[in-house]
Amino acid sequence: MPHAHTIEANPHWLPLNPRRTLSHIPGQRGWPFVGNTLEILKDPLAFQRKMVARHGPVYRSNSFGGDSVVLLGPDANELVLFDKDRNFSSEQGWGPVLNLVFPRGLMLMDFEKHRQDRKALSVAFKPEPMRHYAAELDRGIAAAIRDWSGQPIKFYDAIKALSLDLAAASFLGVPLGPEAAKINQAFVDEVRASVSVVRSPLPGTMMRKGVEARAYLVDWFSREIPARRTGDGQDFFSQFCRATDEAGEPLSDQAIVDHMNFLMMAAHDTITSSATSMVMMLGRNREWQERLREEVLSLGRNDDHVGHGDLDKLVLTEYAFKESLRIMPPVPSIPRRAMRDFSFGGYDIPAGTFVGVNVSYTHHMAEHWPDSERFDPMRFAPENAKGRHRFAWVPFGGGAHMCIGLHFATMQIKMLMAHVLRHYRIELDDDAGRDWAIFPIPRPKDGLPVRMVPLG
Repeated sequence: MPHAHTIEANPHWLPLNPRRTLSHIPGQRGWPFVGNTLEILKDPLAFQRKMVARHGPVYRSNSFGGDSVVLLGPDANELVLFDKDRNFSSEQGWGPVLNLVFPRGLMLMDFEKHRQDRKALSVAFKPEPMRHYAAELDRGIAAAIRDWSGQPIKFYDAIKALSLDLAAASFLGVPLGPEAAKINQAFVDEVRASVSVVRSPLPGTMMRKGVEARAYLVDWFSREIPARRTGDGQDFFSQFCRATDEAGEPLSDQAIVDHMNFLMMAAHDTITSSATSMVMMLGRNREWQERLREEVLSLGRNDDHVGHGDLDKLVLTEYAFKESLRIMPPVPSIPRRAMRDFSFGGYDIPAGTFVGVNVSYTHHMAEHWPDSERFDPMRFAPENAKGRHRFAWVPFGGGAHMCIGLHFATMQIKMLMAHVLRHYRIELDDDAGRDWAIFPIPRPKDGLPVRMVPLG
């Protein structure tokens, strides 16, 4: 989504290339003004397959405001995401989409600056804080799912609300109430703004609402930082406030604000999508739902809690989570920008080119995933995963930008499934979740109506 005004506002970015620099790469420009955008939004996987059939796994496309080169398959994922030669900028790839509401977040940093900030932030994901988060998640999930009993709910809406509340508790250390609700709404407004058609904060637009939400959150975070720096809170925010860089200096207020703003968004929206797809898969595949329930019950807990130490025992649950992420990855495509000329698939591609790798396409390639539409968690058993290309499954990205919160996400999903399957049978109609909006983060258009039927 390369927008000229964003590039002009960032003078260290490479200038836009003339369109002719990509004329040697096969592809299509699509309709005037919108290019291929509408076709991609309608069915991105079908569009990818059509383009591969016509042009091969390297092609040029005009969509979301500009030209880019799409590279498909595990080798492309490894080249761009592992990026051993530091050829690809995440900042200049994601920036045109996210800079107005999520500037200087971890995903919008490159190379040495990214490495330094990621190392400082990693303190919040060490074992002791993770045990604290697990206890918070356990309490919050156990309380929330009581309201799901025996009545139709739209699971996407229910888990989004719960994820926001859990994020307020675990990430911010804010008790539920009016303040947490206002903070949560601000994050919702920011996410909507990041994919709005109008990219300037004009009055009445989603982008204006998102920019105002960011201003509110910046003010809230900034006022909280002094007390969090000197306190002993175990939430993410407090951990970041006490984090230090490699020189032993605390992170700046601005760095803390920017990282918290971005991580809160990244955490709750991707977890919401992932939990929804997994519940849909278990509702459609009753035999796997029963197998996971047996695994949960084998923990032998007699109380209404799931301990941090229980989670490693939920092996099949983790396989099922991974398979859900394969079928419906929460980040379907990943943009980058080439900082130097490079070659791939027989094509020379110039510096300054916007490059995309498509996670969803790779996750459905028959040569790596036979019968790819079938839900089969045993694909991730060690004996079945042996020999598979390490970049054939990349729902959390890869390389230096591998999702910093992947273990937190896995912990939250396991905790959620343990509580749900212990108490309920997941039922859904055959057509529930049939159509999904894929961008910016996948969600079922019908909200995924489900029934949580209490077990006898």
